[in-house]
Parts: sequence; C-alpha cells; structure tokens
Amino acid sequence: MVLINVKNLEKTFSDGTETAALCGLSFDIKEGEFVAIMGPSGSGKSTLLHILGFLDTPTKGEYLFDGKRIDEYSDDELAHVRNKKMGFVFQAFNLLPRTSVLANVKLPLLYSGIKENQWDKLAKDAIEAVGLTNRMDHESSQLSGGEKQRVAIARALVNNPKVIFADEPTGNLDSKSGQKIMEVLQALNEKQNHTIILVTHETYTAENARRIILLKDGEIVSDKLVDHRVSAKDGFIK
Repeated sequence: MVLINVKNLEKTFSDGTETAALCGLSFDIKEGEFVAIMGPSGSGKSTLLHILGFLDTPTKGEYLFDGKRIDEYSDDELAHVRNKKMGFVFQAFNLLPRTSVLANVKLPLLYSGIKENQWDKLAKDAIEAVGLTNRMDHESSQLSGGEKQRVAIARALVNNPKVIFADEPTGNLDSKSGQKIMEVLQALNEKQNHTIILVTHETYTAENARRIILLKDGEIVSDKLVDHRVSAKDGFIK
C-alpha cells in the first residue's frame, strides 16, 4: 500500500528574492519501505522531510499521506497525524535533560488520547525495542550520545506510528554509536515493519536503507534500490 505520494512538489522561500528549494519532485513510498533521502548540504533534503512530516507546506504540487492530500487536513487533523502516525528523530536528540528515560519516552502520550494507565507499558515496550531497559530510570543527561539517540527513537516509537522520520540521526555520534543507531532502525523496519525515512548526507549511512532518493539542487538525480546494502550489524549484504 502506498503511504506517501508526491506529485510535482515545489517549495520556494521568499526573503526579498525567491529561492527554489524543491523543484517538481514526484515519487511514492510504500508502507514498510526503508528509504534514505540523500544529498549534499543545500540539496533540499531537510526541506522535503519537513513537508513529508507536516512541519511545512509545499508551494506547489500535491502531497498525499495515507491517501489524503495535505491541504485536506484541518490543523487539528495535522496535529493528530503528526502525533499518532508519525515519529520524529532529530540530530540534536531533543530530550529533557533532568528527566528520566521513561518520562522522556512517555511525552508523546500526553497528547495521544491513550489512557494514562497504559502509558508505562507502552513506554517500556518502546525502550525495550531499542535495548535500553537497563537505563530506564536514568536521567537523559547521564547517557552517552548514542544512548540519547536510542531514547529519541523509543520516543518516536511509543505511539506505534506508520512512519518514522530520522533527520541525520547519526550526525552527532561517533562511528560505533552511529552504527548502533542504524542497527536499531534496520531492526524496526525488518522485524516490526515500520516505514523508515532517513535523511543523510553520508553514502555509508544511506546504504543502510533499501532505497536511496538522491537530491541535488532541489531535484531528484536518482531513485534506486540499494544493490549492496549495509547491514549495520554485519557489514555489507546484498
């Protein structure tokens, strides 16, 4: 089933002069895919991610999420979809520093409509999925960078979203910690069938996905399956 459908998508920023960030992009992403959006700085990849995640709107073109055009959603519906159907992982972690791992992961549940007596179980299941059960009661300020990013992934998971958007999730991490993050994302995609959309400028990181959409100057240069996929755990696999 197609989850994301983009047709002739354009985004122009106006600040005295007009700057085209996205220039007529068209592609589909199906449920259960692991797609990397790759490109150099200024290629438009983060702008595209913000539009796909309902954090920004296109200037022209169509964007359908789950079969519905973005301009057909009310503001309340947009907020609901962001909270229930989308999970976000950012380079900067965005955790509350003097708050426990468990409390950080529970934050999205405050606005979910899920009964409070279910929050602990949902959060603990998400924390277990990223391998941090033994750190559940630690404050996030006591964690390593890689552990913080795994908490951020657990927080993105807690509402069981249809898609997880990961914006340069390894950008602030050393190579070993970054490898662990990619291992977690691959497992979520392969074992739990979460749709993953990863933004990165690194070829090695992108090759952890199954498909790479390469952007340059706001245009799609290529859109292809990964021939020799990187297994975060074992090195290259076909």
